[in-house]
Amino acid sequence: MTVAEARHRPVGRLLRVWRARRRLSQLELAIAAEISTRHLSFVETGRAMPSRDMVLRLADQLDVPLRERNQLLLAAGYAPVYPRTPLDSPTLEPVRAAVRRVLLTHEPYPALAVDRSWHLTDANRGAALLTTGAADSLLAPPVNVLRLTLHPAGLAPRILNLGQWRAQLLGRLRRQVDLTGDHELSELHDELRGYPCDQPEPELSIPGPADVLMPLRIRDGDRRLSFFSTVLAFETPLDVTVAELSVESFFPLDEATARALRPPHGPADGTLLAR
Repeated sequence: MTVAEARHRPVGRLLRVWRARRRLSQLELAIAAEISTRHLSFVETGRAMPSRDMVLRLADQLDVPLRERNQLLLAAGYAPVYPRTPLDSPTLEPVRAAVRRVLLTHEPYPALAVDRSWHLTDANRGAALLTTGAADSLLAPPVNVLRLTLHPAGLAPRILNLGQWRAQLLGRLRRQVDLTGDHELSELHDELRGYPCDQPEPELSIPGPADVLMPLRIRDGDRRLSFFSTVLAFETPLDVTVAELSVESFFPLDEATARALRPPHGPADGTLLAR
């Protein structure tokens, strides 16, 4: 939503949309926000204009992302309160340094940083393992990590359990769309669903006898490598850019993978692969 669109959409209508998205009744939201149901009803129908603090209180109870909280404020006639600082700004140098440190520490295993739209912002040398053989068009900035992973000219042909991994990624993206209401992410989800897949895609992940984590199994030349991933995000961010930044790190799922990637003479030198 643009600034102009936010200013022309009543804040009450937007709040009602968010409440419906969170599957909360007016009574449940009113109790959580410690206001009367009558007042909330008046706000949603436009009969009462909420204060800036009320907008933020309701947004907090609805778990509205910072970007969309600014839009709610604009719709209510208030200035946004959460900055959206460019990632390359000097102000965010401590954030970039922290991300870089996490990436370097994780070598020789793959790790990468992405923004809300899944665009690559930084990566370590180990991430090159996930880009081998990908089409140049998929590696041209801004690199979309989900598109790179599931595109038939990207990592997908090398993923041994593509059906499982694709279902997991699409489910994760779908939940993100539900959380944010982001139309760009919704369009990305539709695009990715249209990519071919010659394996069954389970609606529910049912573990096998020895499974404790959803693995990513890839072919790397003659090697078969297995990973699981973790996601790191910043706690209590007050900037939109920082709130939307995350680092995904891939760990070896078995000793064979760890041994295959372990450098023969100590750790890697820590050079980043940043696109």
